[in-house]
Amino acid sequence: MQTNLLDAIDDCIKAVEQLKLPSSINFIEQTALLLATCFQNGGKIILAGNGGSLCDACHFAEELTGYFRKARRPLPAIALSEPGHITCTANDKGFEWIFSRGVEAYGKTGDVFIGLTTSGNSLNIIRAFEQAKKQSMHTIAFLGKDGGVLKDVADFELIIQGFQTSDRIQEAHMAAIHLIIELVEVHLFAKN
Repeated sequence: MQTNLLDAIDDCIKAVEQLKLPSSINFIEQTALLLATCFQNGGKIILAGNGGSLCDACHFAEELTGYFRKARRPLPAIALSEPGHITCTANDKGFEWIFSRGVEAYGKTGDVFIGLTTSGNSLNIIRAFEQAKKQSMHTIAFLGKDGGVLKDVADFELIIQGFQTSDRIQEAHMAAIHLIIELVEVHLFAKN
C-alpha cells in the first residue's frame, strides 16, 4: 500500500515538474502578462471546463474576484458554471453549446477566454474557443495528454503530457494557475 502511495506521489511531482520546462515557464509568464494587460485595459476573463476542470476554472475565477495572497481590488473573472444557463442551453440546443453561448453573451474584444480540458477534445470547449476567436478575444488553453484537437488553437497553451488520467494533469494545471495569479498580482500591484 505504501509503495503505491509513494508511486502516486512521484507521479504528482512529475506532473508539476513539467512547469519547469522552458515552454511552461514561457506560458506562465506570457499568460500572466496577458491577463494583467487585459485587466489594465478594463477587460475580463471568462473560463470554462468540464468536471474537475470546471472546478479548476471556478477556483481560478474566485482567486481573481476574491483574494489570493494579499488584499487588493477584485479582478473581473467569470467561470461559466451557472446551472440555469448550462441546463437551459443543453436542453434547448445541446451540451456542446453550453460554453460558446456563455462566451457569446459575456465576451468582448480584448477579453480573455480560458478553456481547461485534459483531453483537448471536449466539443463544448472547442466550440467556446471558436466563439472567442469570432469575438476577437484572446485565448488560453490548459490541456493534457497530446493536446487533442485544441493543440495549437489558442494564443497560449500549456500541455501536461505523459498521464492518461485527468487527476495528475489537473494537479499541474492548478499549480500553474496559482503561479499565474501570483505573477498577475506582481504586474498589477507590486510597489516600485
